[in-house]
Amino acid sequence: NRQVLQTYFNEKFENGRLDGKGGLSAKTLRHHKNLIHQTLELAVINKLIFENPCQNITLPKLQRNVYDFFNLQETINFLVAVKNERLYPLYYLTALNGLRRSEILGLKWDSIDFTNKRLTIKHTRTKVNEIIEKDKTKTKTSLRSFPLNDDAVELFKNLKQKERQNKKLLKADYVENDYIFKWENGKPYDPDYITHRFSKDLKKYDFKHIAFHGLRHSCGSLLNEQGFTLKDIQEWLGHADIQTTANIYLHLDIKRKENISNTLANTLKIS
Repeated sequence: NRQVLQTYFNEKFENGRLDGKGGLSAKTLRHHKNLIHQTLELAVINKLIFENPCQNITLPKLQRNVYDFFNLQETINFLVAVKNERLYPLYYLTALNGLRRSEILGLKWDSIDFTNKRLTIKHTRTKVNEIIEKDKTKTKTSLRSFPLNDDAVELFKNLKQKERQNKKLLKADYVENDYIFKWENGKPYDPDYITHRFSKDLKKYDFKHIAFHGLRHSCGSLLNEQGFTLKDIQEWLGHADIQTTANIYLHLDIKRKENISNTLANTLKIS
């Protein structure tokens, strides 16, 4: 009945994670409810029960996430500061294309078309409890392509040249693979290393702390600030649902709101 279901959802919200570290998110609970609701709706249609007890279940409200990110000048200042750091090429491409950590680490040489100057997201490399490599992206919308500017082309050419040099130097000790971002011995970067090194570089150059994922959000907010549409931002970042794009970036449009405020103030000004 309804009371049993409500108790179930309340318990999952408080302590529903398999690892014992708290409850399920409001979004996950909604997925659970939708599945149960559809199942019970079939039971109603087949006259196994009289009504759907899931109809009036109360779930916690979805919380809008607030993301820390860099504005335009902060992004430029950061990239200038880390120009000589090991991970500069990775930081630059992440900020330029709004890539996920799994996407930037999943880049292989077949993702780079030097002739037509294009970068295509084909692979991902991530870590949960162990490294997971996939020859497909998060969603179909994540399989996207970007034009490469001259700086990016030069950056990739330099990385390729360094790879050739390392292979020649280390010979049999080189770890053979097609990944672009890796150590001198060819071993691909661990995802956790990227996160920790980014945090250290922020501290080293006295920048405010943001998560590595914040570079992706910096890209999205800059696109929004420059007047690109939500559809443009959705396609650039590879969001499956435009509502996700709207939820994250629409409230960051501070300059437009300031312009609206100033326009209204001038319109209503009494001399």
